[in-house]
Amino acid sequence: MLSKKTKYGIKALTYLARQENRTPVSIATISKSENISLKFLESILLTLRKNGLLGSKKGKGGGYYLLKEPSDIQMTAVMRILEGPISMIPCVSLNFYEKCDDCPDENACAVHKLMAQLRDSSLKIFRNTTLSDLCNC
Repeated sequence: MLSKKTKYGIKALTYLARQENRTPVSIATISKSENISLKFLESILLTLRKNGLLGSKKGKGGGYYLLKEPSDIQMTAVMRILEGPISMIPCVSLNFYEKCDDCPDENACAVHKLMAQLRDSSLKIFRNTTLSDLCNC
């Protein structure tokens, strides 16, 4: 299940991507427009800034803005920043792999095979979808 953090992060990113002149947008403006709690949104935008997707400007006329073109922001990056591993179980994760304690042979494990297929399908969608695709920018 997609967390609210990721859902709201994608909503905030698409809002910023739709801004024609890429000028900073205040947290309050995004919060009101997308119906997201101000405090929760602050945390999300800070995470996105720390991970290189957003820049920020303080003071009058300040706020957050995209550092990259929407067409250069893949959903794999957004998902990993906000949601963590894309795979549902750690033994099929490409970036966060961990062996399962209860599985003696991953190659013979039916759950492993199923989750690897799910991971591959999800990755294909996330890799082939950019922020631009989501907001028709």
